[in-house]
Amino acid sequence: MSEQPSSAGAPGESIVCDACPVLCRIKPGRAGACDRYSNEDGVLTRVDPLVVMRRQDAQAVVPFAAQADENPLVRDEVFVSGVGAGTTYPDYKPAPFIVSSRVDGADTVTVVTEGIFSYCSFRVKIDTDRYLGPERALVRHQGEPVGHVTTYEYGSQFLSLGGVHHLTGGSKREGRVTCDLMAALGNREAVDLQIDEGAALTVRAGEPPVIDGEPEFRMRVGCGSATIGMFARQWLGHVDEVVVVDDHITGVLSEHQAGKGLDMPATGIRLRGRRSTPGRYFQVAGPGSGWGGTDITDPLTIIERWDPKVARPGMRLLMVSTTGDDSAWFVLDDALVPRPAPMPESVRKVVDRIGENCEPSLASVVFVAGAGGSLRAGVTENPVGLTRAVKSMLVRVTCGGAPAYVWPGGGITIMVDVAQMPARSFGTVPTPAIVAPIEFTMRLADYLALGGHAGSVRPVGEALARTRLETLSWPPDRHWPAAPPPGP
Repeated sequence: MSEQPSSAGAPGESIVCDACPVLCRIKPGRAGACDRYSNEDGVLTRVDPLVVMRRQDAQAVVPFAAQADENPLVRDEVFVSGVGAGTTYPDYKPAPFIVSSRVDGADTVTVVTEGIFSYCSFRVKIDTDRYLGPERALVRHQGEPVGHVTTYEYGSQFLSLGGVHHLTGGSKREGRVTCDLMAALGNREAVDLQIDEGAALTVRAGEPPVIDGEPEFRMRVGCGSATIGMFARQWLGHVDEVVVVDDHITGVLSEHQAGKGLDMPATGIRLRGRRSTPGRYFQVAGPGSGWGGTDITDPLTIIERWDPKVARPGMRLLMVSTTGDDSAWFVLDDALVPRPAPMPESVRKVVDRIGENCEPSLASVVFVAGAGGSLRAGVTENPVGLTRAVKSMLVRVTCGGAPAYVWPGGGITIMVDVAQMPARSFGTVPTPAIVAPIEFTMRLADYLALGGHAGSVRPVGEALARTRLETLSWPPDRHWPAAPPPGP
């Protein structure tokens, strides 16, 4: 078996699991509170198989092999992930797997573990124009506060969920609910959320969000001003005026620089809201689930008036949202009142093209964690050496093989897309905290130079012998995680 926490006892006796601070006392044949370790004949054993990646097609779970050369995996280039690896806790001991291999002509070492993270959270990006709730509003799961609404970023709204204050700073129930929610998000399960003074959501990584019971299908092509700029030339000659309704920047074609560049004459239209630069208006309406993320269902309500000195009967007006989902065609009558009329095919074609240029709406989930704590001791006797090597780009950091972005500044703060990680990568412990895989890959010489646990380095074949494995095929279009970093 792979190296496990140090507790052991005689067959038939209970043993204490030291894989986390809870210190479960586990009876024979039973698992601890986290369901990650069990007592098998007096030996503390990791329940789940160790997940390894290979460049060839995936195969079924490989049974135990008595010797390394009997294990079919060692004949192929593999990457040992932290999923199912076990933990370094208590962190004075080396990581469960410190494996050496030769990759692309270089001698490399990958240090593999499951980190226990209290300082961690998830950023959820929701592609939608619909109003979710005010910034800083609490987000709840099962009635408990688990995060908050953060900023809006060009067609997507962001939530920050989890974090140490929700895990440990509130009630016990808040901590448990937050922990379970975070594990479900990381494992790409659907979760239900409620925003204070806002929407009810169902989100799942890589799937369209469901907002107040309605699935979202596409995100906007751009703000109202950007939409004007993209399609102005295609409207030329078919319209007299276009208003692209948007909660943030509503665009008006005749005033916009794109319209001026095409020598479009003024129409005398006057919109509500605050005029920014020519053809760009803020705050034409409140936020909501109507046209362009506003609270309106009748687009004419944002028109304040028409200047009779400029406007004329028969002028053609298109009003459209930033996704093309909402559109209407009007013609000004003798009193300069916009009257609904059938939309010409030439105009409909451009409206449809707005929709064609919208990308599918998805919920994206990113794991953010501080890995600069004591788990570094499982890599080296001098923990700051790992931090410095990571910042010098001598070490590649991955989570279940997925590339992790390392934030600048102190510590090792990582960010990784859970959709690129293996299924069921995340677990929990009752402290409460999140368990997640993490791997540090570097050249052997650099590992020795930073004071790594040289005596615990094992060739990959030897390390995998008699270890229960599950193999996954690595996508050929993604960077091979076992490759050594390029160096500074």
